[in-house]
Amino acid sequence: MTRSTRSLLGVQGTSFILKGITTIILAAGAAVIMIPFLYLLSTAVKDRDQLRQSPPPLIPVAATTVDINGQNEPLYQITIDGQTREMALIKNRPGGKGLFVDPANLEQTYELVIADQTAIKHVEMHFDNFPEALKQMKFNKLLVNTLLVTFFGMAGMLFSCSLVAYGFSRFRAPWLNILFILLLSTIMLPSQVRLLPTYVLFNKLGWVDTLLPLIIPQFFANAYDVFLLRQFFMTIPLELDDAAKIDGASPMQTLLYIILPQARPALISVAIFHFLYAWNDFYEPLIYLHSPEHWTLAVGLQTFNALYAVNTNYIMAASAVMILPPIILYFLAQKIFTQGVVFSGVKG
Repeated sequence: MTRSTRSLLGVQGTSFILKGITTIILAAGAAVIMIPFLYLLSTAVKDRDQLRQSPPPLIPVAATTVDINGQNEPLYQITIDGQTREMALIKNRPGGKGLFVDPANLEQTYELVIADQTAIKHVEMHFDNFPEALKQMKFNKLLVNTLLVTFFGMAGMLFSCSLVAYGFSRFRAPWLNILFILLLSTIMLPSQVRLLPTYVLFNKLGWVDTLLPLIIPQFFANAYDVFLLRQFFMTIPLELDDAAKIDGASPMQTLLYIILPQARPALISVAIFHFLYAWNDFYEPLIYLHSPEHWTLAVGLQTFNALYAVNTNYIMAASAVMILPPIILYFLAQKIFTQGVVFSGVKG
């Protein structure tokens, strides 16, 4: 084996070790991040007795019981004369002791220290928490309101932002760059600054306590999505526009039939961003929506949390249902979403 071959093998071995260490670190980080989510799912399928256990178990378990004279008594695994037996605890005695009885022979009883015995438990998940929580929360009405705000707003955002991004990326005009900088500067304007004037405007229009303040503003392009779409549009060759002009296409036809099909990854990316924003938005619905029949899921969940603070399992069940659509959407559109974020441009 030559020196160069040994050197190459050494480099490959070092690279393999570094990749292995990196994978382990990332896996450990992912496991830590998943802990709150696993706790949410675990709590969502527990009953109130399981929640009172100290410490609360990660896996929902309940004491195994047996019927003794019409009463459900907990089963314990005890050791007597070197033999392990299952016996029921039927009465607590002073000093931490208990009276145990053999379910098969009620005449056979033992007085033992309870702390020295092992309680028999089994996994018990209460999936009925989900329909009960959604019923108490009036989930169907809140879901309809949220879907209206999300998808109508998404349509308005895609329409307006595509037009504005197309103008900034494909046309030339005096002061165009300055206008674009002014547009980007609006990102630095906190939403709290414009809250009062916009609320007064919507109140005079009679839109307060309706879904319109959450939908109509999306038809006026926002700087963040315009920036993302403009950057992607600029990666599309101008020769495609020239070819469309030669074929007699108007600027609008060029946008519809040339630019937008090429920009599908970017459009899906900004659509996902808007979906996550509108689905989870709590601030604006809280300000503009006063009646419970107009609330979105975010506001309804917060109110449900305040009313049912004792029933943590119901709150977690409702929260699990609410976060499920964004997770499903991301996994379904993960590949296209990644392409749009990195601005991969035109292929082929």
